[in-house]
Amino acid sequence: MAKGNIGVTSDNIFPVIKKFLYSDHEIFLRELVSNAVDATQKLKTLSSVGEVKGDLGDLKVRVSIDKSKKTLTISDHGVGMTADEVDRYINQIAFSGAEEFLEKYKDKTEAIIGHFGLGFYSAFMVSDKVEIFSLSYRDDARAVHWTCKGDPEYEMEETIRSERGTDIVLHISDEFSNYLEDSTIRGLLNKYCKFLPVEIVFGKKKEWKDGKQVETDEDDVINDVAPAWTRKPSELTDEDYSKFYHELYPDQYEEPLFHIHLNVDYPFHLTGILYFPKIKNNMDVNRKKIQLYCNQVFVTSEVDNIVPEYLTLLHGVIDSPDIPLNVSRSYLQSDQNVKKISSHITKKVADKLAEIFKNEREDFEHKWNDIKLFIQFGMLTDEKFYERAVKFALFESTDGKFSTLDEYREKIKEQQTDKNGDLIVLYTKDVDANYSYIERAKQKGYDVLLMDGELDVHIIAQAEQKQEKLRFERVDSNVIENIISKDDKPKVELTSGEQDALRYTFESKVSNGDKTHFYVSTEAVSADALPVFLTQNEYMRRMKEMSQHQQGMSFYTQMPDQYTLVVNTAHPLAGKLLADIESATADAAKPIVEQLEAAEAEENRLHDEQKDKKPDELTEAEKNAVDEATKKVAALKNDLKKVYADYAKTDERVGQLIDVALLAAGKLTGEALANFVNRTVKMM
Repeated sequence: MAKGNIGVTSDNIFPVIKKFLYSDHEIFLRELVSNAVDATQKLKTLSSVGEVKGDLGDLKVRVSIDKSKKTLTISDHGVGMTADEVDRYINQIAFSGAEEFLEKYKDKTEAIIGHFGLGFYSAFMVSDKVEIFSLSYRDDARAVHWTCKGDPEYEMEETIRSERGTDIVLHISDEFSNYLEDSTIRGLLNKYCKFLPVEIVFGKKKEWKDGKQVETDEDDVINDVAPAWTRKPSELTDEDYSKFYHELYPDQYEEPLFHIHLNVDYPFHLTGILYFPKIKNNMDVNRKKIQLYCNQVFVTSEVDNIVPEYLTLLHGVIDSPDIPLNVSRSYLQSDQNVKKISSHITKKVADKLAEIFKNEREDFEHKWNDIKLFIQFGMLTDEKFYERAVKFALFESTDGKFSTLDEYREKIKEQQTDKNGDLIVLYTKDVDANYSYIERAKQKGYDVLLMDGELDVHIIAQAEQKQEKLRFERVDSNVIENIISKDDKPKVELTSGEQDALRYTFESKVSNGDKTHFYVSTEAVSADALPVFLTQNEYMRRMKEMSQHQQGMSFYTQMPDQYTLVVNTAHPLAGKLLADIESATADAAKPIVEQLEAAEAEENRLHDEQKDKKPDELTEAEKNAVDEATKKVAALKNDLKKVYADYAKTDERVGQLIDVALLAAGKLTGEALANFVNRTVKMM
């Protein structure tokens, strides 16, 4: 029997391995099964070059549990090890046999997983003792038995073993007894070893018999040794791709929209399949679904460093031996290869989308609303992707027709260019709520886009920034004549007093709250427009929408929604209402108006007298005179507002016209809508 010390520089190496090297204890099973697969792949390679003769026999890797002995065993029929090789590859930590083998057989080797020579020692994270029973493929080899209890001391001796290969026996610690449960081990094998290139057996298949499940004689192979991404696209059908998608995501019932098969040999090795799922509005729910593999061994679903953030909305598999991993193969390390791989994947995705757009445009348009969130996310965050995607990113009109931005510019340039030469793109977020505004625009021969997506407001801002003389305006942001101004704006043919009469009357009937604020204005629009209508400032509304997705803009979310109630003085109803207001309030309003005109004249005179003086040059008397004049004007205005407010209480038409404006804008709901209906019936 040989005894010795494992070749490490510090007795503290085992605590480091147990607590710090591996981010999760469950990784041990992946590492040990991967080592067993490596041993099997090495044997296949040696056989292919004639160094191993005859039939290789059963090459399955077997995982078994013995609860009575508290052991978990991983067995293979690969190359096995001699005592010298155990000393070289096990006793010398971080001397990787895989690296040495790869160098020797680099032109003929099968996929070899291991790189660092540390995977075996992950066994000590969950074991009190680990044993190795191994017999090399070499003709004169003798079987070896190695034992270690998780410290630098080991024992190694010859033993009797008839079959080539290696058994790794883990004596599981009491605190990790969950690794002696079939369900736990099966779950880990499915997670990490589902697509390893050598069959992995865990127990026997079961079948229902006499009302219960019983074991059969057939091995239960838990993995697919040739997953779809390892095969040539020419060998696969759409059904194969769909089957593999559901194998990856058994809880996903919807079919993917389309897929991209990656296969790169230079300047790096990369294979994989990426699927485009239907992407809902909540981006976070759909992310982190790409699985990263290294030579068919699952590594992580955290692929943020290898693909741009927007690509994490895709599903599928990426497999590359050239992706730099940390020693425990648990996460990525950044280097130039990662950037190259990321750029290549981005280009492949964009090229695939461009190809579908060009060759299958009708199908692309049909699927647009299911993929636009992903494409828009990419355009907003990746300039190179934007340059490609702008050629196939679509905009949908309210009539269901799709166009690229260039196509749409060409479509509307004749009709929707204003007097300043700006091309105005009209849009809505809600066709039903903005129906009357949309119809008004269509009567003018204009087209309206439907922009109801989660990122549409950001796409609008990006398009305006990148395109000259282009401006997006929501169709309810103003009257259509003002949004696309063709001529000089018509003047309101009313005196300031008449405008005040209308404004004050309507102001008294609108309800301002913490979340909503209304301003009233008068404009001469046209006789065929609504007598009163609601508009919302494009800039402020857009800022509030953008603040929902951008940090540092919370100021806008705190502000109330601001609307302008526009009284259309060109409409006959406005003229009739004004005449009735003036008739009914003449006696009460006239003396107040006369006093107000005098007070405003006095206020203006005082300001004129003091305009050339600095604040510190004014006497207290001068300051007081201005303050008194300002207070008097304010008080008289309040008196005048009360006169018109009293009138508004007696004329149901005022509230009715306000409700018509709210109804047309989709803002009249609940009790207010019921009151409007009842009032309408009553007025008939």
